[in-house]
Amino acid sequence: MPEGIEDLPGVGPKTAEKLREVGFDDFMSIAVASPVELSAAAELSELTAAKIIQAAREKLEMGFETAEALLEKRKDIGYISTGSSNLDKLLGGRGVQTQAITEAHGPFGSGKSQLGFTLSVNVQLPEDAETPGLNGKVAFIDTENTFRPERVAQIAKIRGLDPKEVLQNVFVARAFNSDHQMLLAEKVSDLLRDGEDIRLIVVDSLTSHFRAEYVGRGTLAGRQQKLNKHLHLLQKMADQYNLAVYVTNQVMARPDAFFGPAMQAVGGNVLAHASTYRLFFRKSKGNKRIARLIDSPDLPEAETVFALTERGIDDG
Repeated sequence: MPEGIEDLPGVGPKTAEKLREVGFDDFMSIAVASPVELSAAAELSELTAAKIIQAAREKLEMGFETAEALLEKRKDIGYISTGSSNLDKLLGGRGVQTQAITEAHGPFGSGKSQLGFTLSVNVQLPEDAETPGLNGKVAFIDTENTFRPERVAQIAKIRGLDPKEVLQNVFVARAFNSDHQMLLAEKVSDLLRDGEDIRLIVVDSLTSHFRAEYVGRGTLAGRQQKLNKHLHLLQKMADQYNLAVYVTNQVMARPDAFFGPAMQAVGGNVLAHASTYRLFFRKSKGNKRIARLIDSPDLPEAETVFALTERGIDDG
């Protein structure tokens, strides 16, 4: 019989039940938790929580490993095509990766939400399709009331899929404030634990509520702490369930910028460090858009052109 969390020292049946109720149902979820988080969830002392976490880490052998072994593990990473071969190439050749947060920021109408809609369709395609997907479902957190099922259905139909079936595989929730947004991210964890094969999480937009609710420099620290917690949960789910996270972000003008870009992404260093891949979108002529990869752990800065069409994101 495989080991369960009851086999960890200090975890009895009642403690195990409390932990499972809030999502700590396996060694990995406990191993990556903090003592404060675990103690609050199961009403334990922080010392006991720390010992339980350490025991879970020992079960998983969470120490150093060779880079060769890590390279072998990374072969499990999946990819979702953006719909544009140019944009896929900008992201390394195959599209948006699992186990990573991909962020797109730019002015309104630059294609950020449209990429979210297109990914929501493409993730449902087989991995060996001409436009590769992950044969999975989507959790879409809408913070600006911009999700349109009609648009997703249109993209699906033009790409040869059954619109009704595609929409049934997209779980959508409207977030009304930042706390609700964070709660919805936790609800995604519940769906995953219930066996829903979610391979993509979309948050459109990530920073809208945080920006509206925390005004002035005096609130900046509190805002960034909450945003950091939110991002860490998204990354934790990406790692734990091998899924992709795509978030859109707003920009703000820099009237004092004599050199460099005239606008910058909202979210500051917290978001800049949390995002694995950062894209900047801007408008070009007609339906053309320009994407610039501005940050990546393994790819150089570069630009490409894509288009917004009835198919969603496309090469035009």
